Amino acid sequence: QVQLVESGGGSVQAGGSLRLSCTASGHTDRYYYLAWFRQAPGKEREGVATISGSGDNTLYASSLKGRFAVSRDFAKNTWYLQMNSLKHEDTSMYYCAAASGLSASTVSLLPSDYKYWGQGTQVTVSS
Repeated sequence: QVQLVESGGGSVQAGGSLRLSCTASGHTDRYYYLAWFRQAPGKEREGVATISGSGDNTLYASSLKGRFAVSRDFAKNTWYLQMNSLKHEDTSMYYCAAASGLSASTVSLLPSDYKYWGQGTQVTVSS
């Protein structure tokens, strides 16, 4: 069983930055890939960024690439989402999710591919 805990959310002005963290407890090896999702009230859950178990493969929502960066610290069993140049429309609840894949290069932005989810952390960007 894997448990995920997000942290790092908060309030920031437009143009600012935040770094979200997602720490996993339980067994996660190099076949575990992870994604960040976000969901605003009344909207569908949206895939933001994903990173493979090896850490060598990433994929971003096309609208976000260049502002957000996902990374993994194997020693700390922690993933990060660095968010720069934040906009008001980035305001949302952000979730991390993990799953075990057949390959250490697997990435996915589909919520249905993920078995484990964190509780979410709120990001609010004021304009």
